[in-house]
Amino acid sequence: MDVVLVPGFWLKASSWDPVIPALKDAGHRAHPLTLPGLESFEARRTGIGLRDHVDAVVARIDSLGGPVALVGHSGGGAIIHAAVDARPDRVVRAVYVDSGPLADGFLINDEVPSAGDDLPLPDWSEFSDADLVDLDDRLRRRFREIAVPEPRGVAFDRQELSDERRYDVPVTVITCTFPSAAMREAIDSGAVFTAELAKVNDYEIVDLPTGHWPQFTKPRELAEALVEALRER
Repeated sequence: MDVVLVPGFWLKASSWDPVIPALKDAGHRAHPLTLPGLESFEARRTGIGLRDHVDAVVARIDSLGGPVALVGHSGGGAIIHAAVDARPDRVVRAVYVDSGPLADGFLINDEVPSAGDDLPLPDWSEFSDADLVDLDDRLRRRFREIAVPEPRGVAFDRQELSDERRYDVPVTVITCTFPSAAMREAIDSGAVFTAELAKVNDYEIVDLPTGHWPQFTKPRELAEALVEALRER
């Protein structure tokens, strides 16, 4: 199967490198993306918004010509959900890595400190303890070395969805910083942040306890979880 992998904020296609060999061994064709404005530190980010990133994913779906699976990490989850909305007849499964489907009218995160059109990787003190689990000093240094500022518009623009067929696309949520039991409680209680997931007709929630960047902290376990999520059903 063709698998399009969308990184979270500050990351390029290469952030998926630790999990790609396992996907290939399982017979999948991996297509990791570097989204507009993330090509390099010097790349232009002025005017780039959420829809530009969604359009980049949709363009890759269209270029592949057959059924695809989408994988989105962190803020990439909102992006793949909008791509599902745009191509519900082409996506056979959406996998959210420590993220989830973002509902229409919501935004990814307008609390990230900005510098003009850029959202640089913040100081570690800006993140919660849960985010930083297993992200040791070596991994933090490596992350900061490869981090590229996120275009401000991607975080601050509102999600735009229009096709309710998106709820027919099966979903796997791989949750790292928020236990699945707590997520199910949130769904049952009608919590706003799980309202869109609750509308999906077929979803599963899988625990992978670690911090917010499992591709760095638990790459083998993440690779296994992705292969399992993409198994034939």
